[in-house]
Amino acid sequence: MADFGGGDLDAFRTEVRGWVEANFPAALKGKPNPMMREERSNPSPEQEAWRKAVGEKGWGTPTWPAEYGGGGLSAAQGRVIMQEFQRAGAYNPIGGMGVMMFGPTLLEYGTDAQKKEHIPPICRGDLQWCQGFSEPGAGSDLASLQCKAEDKGDHYLVNGQKIWTSGAQYADWCFCLVRTDTSKKHEGISFVLFTMHQPGVEVRPIPLIAGNSPFCETFLTDARAEKKDLVGPLNGGWTIAKRLLQHERSGLSGAGGGGYAGGRSLPKLAKDYVGVDESGRLADSDLRTRVIMNEIDGRAFQQTAVRAMMEAKGNSGPSAATSIMKNAGTRWMQDKAELTLEIMGHQGLGWEGEAFTGEELGAVRSWLGGKATTIYGGSQEVQNNIISKRILGLPDLTQNN
Repeated sequence: MADFGGGDLDAFRTEVRGWVEANFPAALKGKPNPMMREERSNPSPEQEAWRKAVGEKGWGTPTWPAEYGGGGLSAAQGRVIMQEFQRAGAYNPIGGMGVMMFGPTLLEYGTDAQKKEHIPPICRGDLQWCQGFSEPGAGSDLASLQCKAEDKGDHYLVNGQKIWTSGAQYADWCFCLVRTDTSKKHEGISFVLFTMHQPGVEVRPIPLIAGNSPFCETFLTDARAEKKDLVGPLNGGWTIAKRLLQHERSGLSGAGGGGYAGGRSLPKLAKDYVGVDESGRLADSDLRTRVIMNEIDGRAFQQTAVRAMMEAKGNSGPSAATSIMKNAGTRWMQDKAELTLEIMGHQGLGWEGEAFTGEELGAVRSWLGGKATTIYGGSQEVQNNIISKRILGLPDLTQNN
């Protein structure tokens, strides 16, 4: 591919558009991104072909370094790729926790050997990752975690329990916080990696109201983590975890390209279901106002998110700004899901059956599944506490109780 640097974006757009037209399977046009892990574990031939094509090009992670399998492109070029995907009714098939959280963190804190081993499979979408952070007794107070890693010379033995481990039943690897020093709290935590395909790793899915099981309980009994897969210094995992949570909250807010990707836009959906007046406007004036306001909120949020991510690249440490973005983004997407079901009317209430289209059934599940976004990755209340203390400088009243 020609090196456009930061120059002729129009020529680059033409190249991207031609490539998408030649490689994106027509059978997938306009269909939602298969965000559910169940679908990812059993992809159709068209989904697999699209994933391989985008992965080989490096366009699923367009701004990641080319030496590790990314696109090596500028942020502007990355936006062009996503815009052309959307224009063609396509989605980015390279995603998951490896892209949203672990990859960016490893690029910042990992050794060159760790990057060469783990980043290329993420860029190609070959492997899935899960996150071993929360524990039954360590949710909001994550630093109180007790899952322990014992030094065995060339490796660690990990023992303990994790919970709400998203996609653990389909994951190949786990990035995990473990306690390596019991005499300290924050300073006794390390960040390790281990394969999920080994004895001593037991996963139990937790069924949710949306009809799937994205979250799991994970039990670790003498699970092995190699010394070479310790990320950062021993007992230095808390700093890395905070940075990773920054990436997670950006991704959950929609800044990372997540959210309700694929399918028709809200205005197009509303016109198709509700109808238009003689001027071609959405017939229901009240609904029209609310759809427009949601579109405005979404575009304002997306522009702010891009600016925040650009500013974050120059920061030497984690920023509390992602707490604002996480709260704003998840609320916007939940409002959008509510509007989608309202627009569909009784067709937006189906669970199964031939009377409902795949888009309608997907909308119901997205609406239900999206309720969790204001809880996981740090609840709205946790984010509000971070905002009040670290941005507004308000006193921590919990310390006085």
